[in-house]
Amino acid sequence: MLNAAIVGLGMEGLTRAPTASARTLAARAVLAAAADAGLQPQEIDGLLVCRSGGASEAELGLNLQRAAVLPNLKLLQVSYAEGASSIANIQLAAMAVTHGLATAVACVFADAPLANGASSREAFGQRKAAEGLDSLRYTAGLFGGAGIFALAASRYIARYGATPEQFGAVAIAARAWARMNPSAVFREPLTLETYLASRWIAEPLRLYDCATPVNGAIAVIVTTAERAADLARPAVHILGMGQGHPGAPDQAGFEREIGGGGAAAGATAFAMARIGVDDVDLCQFYDAFTYITLNTLEAYGFCEPGEAGGFVADGRIAPGGALPVNTGGGHLSGFYLQGMTPVSEAVIQLRGDGGERQCPKTDIALVTNEGGRFDHHACLVLSPHMGRR
Repeated sequence: MLNAAIVGLGMEGLTRAPTASARTLAARAVLAAAADAGLQPQEIDGLLVCRSGGASEAELGLNLQRAAVLPNLKLLQVSYAEGASSIANIQLAAMAVTHGLATAVACVFADAPLANGASSREAFGQRKAAEGLDSLRYTAGLFGGAGIFALAASRYIARYGATPEQFGAVAIAARAWARMNPSAVFREPLTLETYLASRWIAEPLRLYDCATPVNGAIAVIVTTAERAADLARPAVHILGMGQGHPGAPDQAGFEREIGGGGAAAGATAFAMARIGVDDVDLCQFYDAFTYITLNTLEAYGFCEPGEAGGFVADGRIAPGGALPVNTGGGHLSGFYLQGMTPVSEAVIQLRGDGGERQCPKTDIALVTNEGGRFDHHACLVLSPHMGRR
């Protein structure tokens, strides 16, 4: 049984302007999270670092301990599970404090892709080292994530008949939430007409189907439930967690683009938390592209396969809807700091710190991370309550 809670949240940067290095941002976020929890840096005895694929080990690695001046670490590790890294690290932290490997673990993600004034395309459209079949995507001109997820979205459309208006409903809902979030990058109104008129990034994905990269860092502190009760801020308890890694090859008969690892991760996490899908009050999804939101709703059982488009078109994930999703604007209109974006918004909501966007019912939150092209998936079930023992 887990005995772990998130007790500190630190957020630094969150800007599209040139800024500090990823290491500096990460160190600031860790110290801010510790201060938020009411802890001194010397009380942090675990540090788990995750970084984007573009950050080097020298830029953001084990040396973060020195940058943040954390002298008493019992646990130190750099992890990389692509977009699932943030939650994977929090899961490791939860197990560490449950079993006594550490008592207060900082988990941090940082990125500064725009530090040199690079555009989003220049920052995320790079070619990575690849061999054999993996290199064919570059021959076909598929650089960055948009082209790959455009293929997945096309397959979903072909199978289920999803419409541009349904994809647009995801983007519009995210923007409606972002308009109430002072930290969101894009807060101006977004209409369906504006969405449909926006330029293609990789058909069928338009401009507003894609995430908003920023320079910044987010850190959380994980400790035991008992210690959390004596700290400065309300605890966010980790009731359940799970992972799913389909590993499906790009061959006929395998469709990781539809489903992915969400179903496996959800089954593990819900069983651990002793809840069902109907118990979930709000969701914070990894939504680097609008299509991922549709896929995730179906993978976790909120909708039957092919029905998520109609679900979102009815306004159910938007403000005032039955299932609030990505209540800070998510990656689409809030900011893209990979898996820490949904984690941070879950903590804000479960603490009751959402301000204008605060959801009225926050007993159970589902938080997801997606890595690769549905290769890696991780999730958390979080609550302000200690849960069902």
